[in-house]
Amino acid sequence: MSETGLHVHAPHEEQLEEAAHHEGHGLSQWVAIFTALLAALGAIVSYQGSHLMNEVVLYKNEAVLKKAQATDQWNYYQAASTKQHLMELAIQLTPAEKHAEFEKSIAKYKAQKQSIRALAESLEAESKKADAESARMNRPHTDMARALIFLQIAISLASITALTRRKWLFALAGVSAAAGVGLWLFALGVM
Repeated sequence: MSETGLHVHAPHEEQLEEAAHHEGHGLSQWVAIFTALLAALGAIVSYQGSHLMNEVVLYKNEAVLKKAQATDQWNYYQAASTKQHLMELAIQLTPAEKHAEFEKSIAKYKAQKQSIRALAESLEAESKKADAESARMNRPHTDMARALIFLQIAISLASITALTRRKWLFALAGVSAAAGVGLWLFALGVM
């Protein structure tokens, strides 16, 4: 320090200080931009994943509902079948002059069973279709969930980079982000 209270740095000291400040500042800016972009992309992936999961659950609920309706129809079919068998037993236990009424009931139950069976099978087919659609939509959701994990890892690595100034961590964050974006694009069907 001089007698006037001013301290003058040598030219090379100023250049070293400015280079160190500029280098750290540049990396910090890149990390901040990178992190902000990943956070925005993560929000988009999260929204799409949540929306897709709602669709998966909707189709799964539809499958369960149709299966329950089919079960109801099969129970109704069983009841009609039981009534038909009771009428057939009644024919065996009653005199021939009373058979006409029982035969009419048997014909009615046979006709009911055919329509009930057709409806039950149709409902089961609808249930299987909704279940298959739920499974089909769940595959991209799983990839989106994995993509979000890789994006969150990239954000964490970038945050550590900002603290430690280790460029290799920033490169690793870039690899993780690329994996996340790749999985996201794969889930969207782009790749």
